[in-house]
Amino acid sequence: MQGLITKSTGSWYQVQTPEGHKLDCRIKGKFRIKGITTTNPLAVGDVVDFEMEPEQQTGVITKLHERKNYIIRKSINLSRQAQIIAANLDQAFLVVTLASPRTSLGFIDRFLVTAEAYHIPARLIFNKLDLFSDEGLEILADYRAIYENLGYPCYQISATKNINVNQVIEVLQDKTSLFSGHSGVGKSSLINNILPELSLRTTEVSEWHDKGMHTTTFAEMYELPFGGFIIDTPGIREFGIVDIEQQELGRLFPEIRTHMENCRFKNCRHINEPGCAVLAAVETGEIEPSRYDSYLSMYHGNDTRA
Repeated sequence: MQGLITKSTGSWYQVQTPEGHKLDCRIKGKFRIKGITTTNPLAVGDVVDFEMEPEQQTGVITKLHERKNYIIRKSINLSRQAQIIAANLDQAFLVVTLASPRTSLGFIDRFLVTAEAYHIPARLIFNKLDLFSDEGLEILADYRAIYENLGYPCYQISATKNINVNQVIEVLQDKTSLFSGHSGVGKSSLINNILPELSLRTTEVSEWHDKGMHTTTFAEMYELPFGGFIIDTPGIREFGIVDIEQQELGRLFPEIRTHMENCRFKNCRHINEPGCAVLAAVETGEIEPSRYDSYLSMYHGNDTRA
């Protein structure tokens, strides 16, 4: 039988059949040694084959179907292990807050580069609009200008006050959409707004270290009444890029991709080479300095926690 993984709790997976039935399944041990080096061999959004266990209400997953795409991250801690966040996506949303907690431009850029690498359209949701000061609104306008000019749609909302949430709902229909971001940015509040019957647990941001508390402890997929799915994921403190070679990194930045064909040397690294069209574009302001800084950081492997 074939099904769709809708929840991952580590050792068990919830699988939904084409008829809408859900059952708990485990995996055979061989899944862990098939060259899959991530912490999780299967992810929410995966299509799998499974068999029912004799005289049990549970199943055993026997096959993973080929993925259309996936979002993957690397932990920045000592283990530096890779984790597949979700698979077979039509689009990925990064929920961003400028404070409580702060989402850095570097974190946004690493998420967008990963989405580009796996050909997943990405969108940014700036949440907690009701808490913005005048200065915060100016910073928000600057952020939006950076990313909208690059072709990434941006939404400014308040999930708790129901401001502009309808703009997000309009682009969810009949698509499988990932919601990701730091803990405390309001992913669960936003999903509760879209699907009130879920009543997902939410908590306040800790004043002690300005980080959100993990209220979502595992990835889960929710079906939308108007067609499509939302995938809610645990908050991510850091987002390290995985399996992206230095020579391909520039092509994952739309603005660098636009200029790099005009570099004097075909193997230009866009760091200090003569005749580099990318460096010239940074000088003239055609490429945003923060984006170029992110490129250099990723090129040199300097992932940060921010």
